[in-house]
Amino acid sequence: MLPYKFNKSRFALLQLRLTISILFLLFAVISKAQVKGGKWIAPKSADAVKNPVVPDAATLKEAKTIYTTYCMPCHGSKGKGDGVAAAGLAIKPADHTSTFIQNQTDGALFWEMSEGHNPMPSYKTTLTEKQRWELISYIRTFVKK
Repeated sequence: MLPYKFNKSRFALLQLRLTISILFLLFAVISKAQVKGGKWIAPKSADAVKNPVVPDAATLKEAKTIYTTYCMPCHGSKGKGDGVAAAGLAIKPADHTSTFIQNQTDGALFWEMSEGHNPMPSYKTTLTEKQRWELISYIRTFVKK
């Protein structure tokens, strides 16, 4: 058996490859995290879905109760994304008064509320379809004056 001869240049090349691989992996993880925290983009098919709920006084009163329980801790009482829990979140909650939110279709907002988006949970199994549609009608009352 021949004794192993240490090759410095080969070792340096292996170190370089390992460093590049680690940096590439780190970049991929950071990029994915940034995408998850970005603006939501609902599928085009969601835009065609119409809100079946009529936003009358009774509906909005019920929706306000649901909003207070499920949405206000993060989005705040006026929907500006400044609720008491917002400070502890790495990703700021959406401002429901913003042009970005108000310009989305009801179907897109319904899809987003149903599917969730980190850190916001999915409300598909927590709230009924009717409750989610009522919430969208309530969110529409937050239009900036």
